[in-house]
Amino acid sequence: MKLHHLRRGATVAVAGLALSMTLAACGSDDDSSSGSDSSAKSGGSSDSMSSDAGSQTFGDGCSQVPTSGAGSFDGMVKDPVATAASNNPLLKTLVAAVGSIDGLADTLNGSEALTVFAPYDGAFAEIPKKDLNALVKGGTEQGQDSTLYKILAHHVLGENDDESAVSGEHDTLAGDTLTISGDPESGMTVSDGTVTANVLCGNIPTANATVYVIDKVLTGVK
Repeated sequence: MKLHHLRRGATVAVAGLALSMTLAACGSDDDSSSGSDSSAKSGGSSDSMSSDAGSQTFGDGCSQVPTSGAGSFDGMVKDPVATAASNNPLLKTLVAAVGSIDGLADTLNGSEALTVFAPYDGAFAEIPKKDLNALVKGGTEQGQDSTLYKILAHHVLGENDDESAVSGEHDTLAGDTLTISGDPESGMTVSDGTVTANVLCGNIPTANATVYVIDKVLTGVK
């Protein structure tokens, strides 16, 4: 199951997804507010959850999520996942990468149910700028045939898993597998067999997905 096969809903214009080719600036934006977001279980309506969207999030990085506005827990739960991410200051580079692939943000927004492991800006900053810019250029030119697309799809599950369901092995939309271990109390990790990332802030609800902010980019390369 690939991202472009997901059912599309109403198209949502995602402000801020246009990419300037100096993606390095995204990765080096002020990281003083960086850490990671967090979330509550994403069952139920957005209206009923919006007043306590952060109550079931976990992870030390959750303290870095804005406490108000569209990028806060209460703000993110009201929007589909690509729009919610575009409003969060911890995910600028991820949002720019998604925006470089034509139609991908709308596809993510239109899906009924997803789980997204979202590398925060500091994770992308570990990739050499030259390599990161080359990935983004490939995404712009090749779209869903690009290496960047495969990497992004490698971070997404075609199901909406809160913290009670996410542990174990799960198939990604890139056609491979991630293994999620641990729990909210002791800490949670996600591994593709090559890279193991820590969940900085987990169980963040959006209107159609649950987001786990992680500290590494999962390359999917074995």
